[in-house]
Amino acid sequence: MSKKALITGGAGFIGSHLTERLLKEKYKITIIDNFSSGKQENLRHLLKNPRLEIVKDDLKEPIRLQKALHGCKIVFHFAANPEVRIGETEPKTHFDENLLATFNLLESIRKEGAGKIIVFASTSTIYGEPEVMPTSEDYGPLIPISTYGASKLGCEALITSFAYTFGLRALIFRLANIVGPNSTHGVIIDFINKIRKNPKTLEILGDGTQTKSYLYITDCIDAVIYATKKFLRTKNTVEIYNVGSQDQITVKDIAKIVAKEMRVPNIKLNYTGGIDGGRGWKGDVKIMNLSIEKLRRVGWTPKYNSVEAVKLAAKSLSSTTALFNDSR
Repeated sequence: MSKKALITGGAGFIGSHLTERLLKEKYKITIIDNFSSGKQENLRHLLKNPRLEIVKDDLKEPIRLQKALHGCKIVFHFAANPEVRIGETEPKTHFDENLLATFNLLESIRKEGAGKIIVFASTSTIYGEPEVMPTSEDYGPLIPISTYGASKLGCEALITSFAYTFGLRALIFRLANIVGPNSTHGVIIDFINKIRKNPKTLEILGDGTQTKSYLYITDCIDAVIYATKKFLRTKNTVEIYNVGSQDQITVKDIAKIVAKEMRVPNIKLNYTGGIDGGRGWKGDVKIMNLSIEKLRRVGWTPKYNSVEAVKLAAKSLSSTTALFNDSR
């Protein structure tokens, strides 16, 4: 297998960490990013690496993508609009940034010919609100409750159909909430921003009982690299793995951890009450717990649990000076 790979969204949160790890694995990397949410500073420490090429292009209307694909046997597709809540007001964003972008990428891969492998970052939100938890990869029916989850499920369908129709191979990761350095959105970022603006009262959307799994970024990248290496040694056309921790944490407890890290442990927590039974917004999955038994059976287990992941992320993110515009 050629050690030349293309990473879409390689300047983003997860993509930048994946880029760094693959460079350490001696891959030659080409990044495709439109820098709408990805940031050049995420890659600053890697820019002098001769095995890294950065191509600014937009998968919605790609110009340089076809050329960038030449010689790349594996494509890590991590470009997307990651903000679930925007679907309330701008659902077309998820269609364009996720579905349309994925279709355009697949078409370019198809034109390159059979034999390529696509590794896709999907999401736990494709399950919607399952009746069985922990939720395994074979759970169904899949009924997402957000346009984000729907668009990602659509991407999975496109990818698997292209794999079976055009001779590609596909590895799909359904990710829990990934947290850590370079993140620019999510509940931890939101709490940090709010505390910086008002260290006396912290607003929490919903009733605070929203309960989900959180995975630290290094564990996420470890899982992606580990499972990808396993997949490369098989002849499977499509493989799907859940990636997450083995426990959960409530939004209320996340708020307390962030407040403690920012040295305001006695801050007043103000709950908005939320909608539809205490969720933060329409489309917010209130309880999520992925089964990672399939991934554990092939030899991978996360190093950190949800509480540890949140603490590490809060410590790292609260030490940065940048404020991000997000609301959760």
